[in-house]
Amino acid sequence: MDGIRGKLTRDAPLAKLVWFKSGGNADWLFEPADLDDLQAFIDRLDEGTPIMALGLGSNMIVRDGGVPGVVIRLGKAFSGVRDLGDNVLECGGGASGILVSSTARDAGVAGLEFLRGIPGTVGGFVRMNGGAYGREVSDILIDCDVMMPNGEFITLPASDLQYSYRHSALPEGAVVVSARFKGQPGDPEEIGAEMDRIAQAREDSQPLRTKTGGSTFKNPEGQKAWQLVDAAGCRGLKLGGAQVSEKHTNFLINTGDATSADIEGLGEEVRRRVYEHSGVELEWEIQRVGRP
Repeated sequence: MDGIRGKLTRDAPLAKLVWFKSGGNADWLFEPADLDDLQAFIDRLDEGTPIMALGLGSNMIVRDGGVPGVVIRLGKAFSGVRDLGDNVLECGGGASGILVSSTARDAGVAGLEFLRGIPGTVGGFVRMNGGAYGREVSDILIDCDVMMPNGEFITLPASDLQYSYRHSALPEGAVVVSARFKGQPGDPEEIGAEMDRIAQAREDSQPLRTKTGGSTFKNPEGQKAWQLVDAAGCRGLKLGGAQVSEKHTNFLINTGDATSADIEGLGEEVRRRVYEHSGVELEWEIQRVGRP
């Protein structure tokens, strides 16, 4: 690791880095100093070493057996947002949705307000086609800079990502290091008011002050996952330390001492009950990673 300037930690605890506050350790956790450092590090990895990018850990269950290979966490060097003019923002892969939407507001760029409602970072939004309040990343993405698992650094236009609902064609192990989003001209006051509305709607409807992981299941075509979960009688359902939120039934929460196995097992039980009740097979939206 001579010349590598970032922080490399062996057997690194991940529970404290994810919203559920559960799960095992990463074999290795690397926090690169900058883009060159990231490229140099990946170039030195043995071929086939698993790589996983970690943002805010808001939409993820890290299983109790931990994550094999290397987890890459983009820090301060990757969290900037710049106004490029012409209603385009350049955003680091580690930038939060709140920072991106706030910068857009200050620059008078409308159309990015929905990012205020997604807990996470640009890298995760781009990979998962993150969305909220009727909008998604595929509506605003121009292109993104990606470090591929073989160390190749490429720029991919949005069309290459083959976006669908909460899905992209980005390969496993690819790390989104920056992206460019385009909005349209807007009034900063109106943009701010819409961001406030979104923030209040989240506060009113979601269990934000708990250890949770965001929306658990994808909305099936023409239906709402939370309604299906509620109709199947799962509101407040518990397994170990995990519980279906009473406030919003498409959220699972860690009531204090849940293992990741509790949380994932509860999700599977909810899926079983929903299928039994309505014949709909819910798909996980939350990423589940690592060894059981």
